Amino acid sequence: MTTYIFRFFIFWYICGLILISFDLLPPWLEWANSVFLITAGIIAGIYFSKMYGLWKGTSYSLFIIFFSIYVEHLGVKYNFLFGSYAYTENFGLKIGETPFTIGFAWLLIIGCSHELARMISSGLHGINKAIVFLFTGALSAVTMDLILDPVSYKVKEYWIWLDPGVYYDIPFSNFFGWFILAAFFHIIFLLWGPEKPAEAGQWPRRMSLVFGLIIGMFIIIAFTGKLYFAITLVSLMTAGWYVLYFWRKKHVSTSS
Repeated sequence: MTTYIFRFFIFWYICGLILISFDLLPPWLEWANSVFLITAGIIAGIYFSKMYGLWKGTSYSLFIIFFSIYVEHLGVKYNFLFGSYAYTENFGLKIGETPFTIGFAWLLIIGCSHELARMISSGLHGINKAIVFLFTGALSAVTMDLILDPVSYKVKEYWIWLDPGVYYDIPFSNFFGWFILAAFFHIIFLLWGPEKPAEAGQWPRRMSLVFGLIIGMFIIIAFTGKLYFAITLVSLMTAGWYVLYFWRKKHVSTSS
């Protein structure tokens, strides 16, 4: 069943990529974005459940969804953590002023960044492992936001920034907030999660693939908005993360 869900995600992704690449997405089909985000979040939830057991994986996933929605609510209402911003009607069904789908978006981001951090920190021990895991997880999440935010603001207008900033008019507080919240979720995992992951079949590979797929989709959209600096920056950073990921993966498999 879970494999079919992943296949559906890939199918939906390919359809979306074609529609976006050739500018064929009609306004009445904007709801498909919400379906995509929810499905992507579910993929991350399945990944956590396969890696760490149904109870722990599901509980951790639900915590990410609801806590991130709450933090985003504080951000919209009180300018907490990220800066001053507001969501438009283009991002799907809202709970108050906060889109429900934002929780699934955060679950997707933490799932991708967790897999990178897990592998890159593998083979290390003690405090060194925890530090590398936290910083890798938080920084790879910020890497995703460096392309997600400019596209969502400048091209798709999912939200509007009310504070000025040097990076496509996005304030630095946003990226700092992303780092803090992503690090918080990874700290919660360290306090709550098991020491060793279970045999999860293809799901680690799938989650590492999703990291690149999501960034790749937003890079394509970024071309339509001529966001060339973001495209170059995030492409280089993503390549760096994959080099580290597969280098550590090869090293761990060789030494085991």
